[in-house]
Amino acid sequence: MSDAHILEATTKTVHWGYFDAAQAPAATINSGDTITINTVSGGPDVVPDGDFHIPPELHDIHATVPRKLPGHILTGPVHVSGAKVGHVLQVDILEVSLRQDWGYNFIRPGAGGLPDDFTETSQMTIRLHADSNEGELPWGKRLPLRPFFGVMGCAPPADWGAISSIQPRAHGGNMDNKELIPGATLYLPIFVDGALFSAGDGHACQGDGEVCVTAIETALQGVFRLTVRADMQLSLPQAEDAENLITMAFNEDLDVAAKDALRQMLDVITARNNLTREQAYSLCSLTADLRITQIVNGNKGVHVVLPKSAL
Repeated sequence: MSDAHILEATTKTVHWGYFDAAQAPAATINSGDTITINTVSGGPDVVPDGDFHIPPELHDIHATVPRKLPGHILTGPVHVSGAKVGHVLQVDILEVSLRQDWGYNFIRPGAGGLPDDFTETSQMTIRLHADSNEGELPWGKRLPLRPFFGVMGCAPPADWGAISSIQPRAHGGNMDNKELIPGATLYLPIFVDGALFSAGDGHACQGDGEVCVTAIETALQGVFRLTVRADMQLSLPQAEDAENLITMAFNEDLDVAAKDALRQMLDVITARNNLTREQAYSLCSLTADLRITQIVNGNKGVHVVLPKSAL
């Protein structure tokens, strides 16, 4: 029988700005166990004044946890017993919920999808209403919330050393894929024994593209089931939900990311069906959607969504 675990966000269980295969695990679980992971978000400059709930550990993290590289505050890593290099980590996303009643969004000159169009930093606090599942913008408009983790990833290969959490790569990381909500399953290549899974960069809602470089950034709680898949091999993250298969790729060149994600989908189709690669290519042209995941993290992202009903 699988066990359930809880990993709080504390000064001992978060790492700020990076992934690193050499990092000691914050928790160890067995394959198939569930783990609840609490996360926090942002530096001291985004903490609002007023009657908002501030997770108390956030101040301690700001005061004592070094920001090793530019990037996100991540909770983890979680060592999954039995995970070996070359295996795949199956991440079943069971629940995602808000941990605070506010989020933030900012624009920074020289960043985002329009890096030369804005010359001043702009930041806003957005009140989150859990009862109605809405985010209230400063001008009064309310947006429906669809919380997900912008960052979910295993440790990168050891020879990469410590890498920023900003750029999504083969290990996952800052994918910013809004399809990865409860009910979805993420598949991540494993590059170090134990997998070393971390999560963070909570988003209350986000559009494909994340064009200004931030979503509604906030603290989230996630419940995940982590399962080692020795029967799978992947070079890039993939995902699925009840209705769709999803392949992903990342590159500084958006065209290259699109081609790599599409090639991954052709691999999925031909592995699941008795179709030629030519037939799979045609099927994608008729039924698959290529979506721009994000264009703001150095390595841009594209995900291909194929309805399972098309197979």
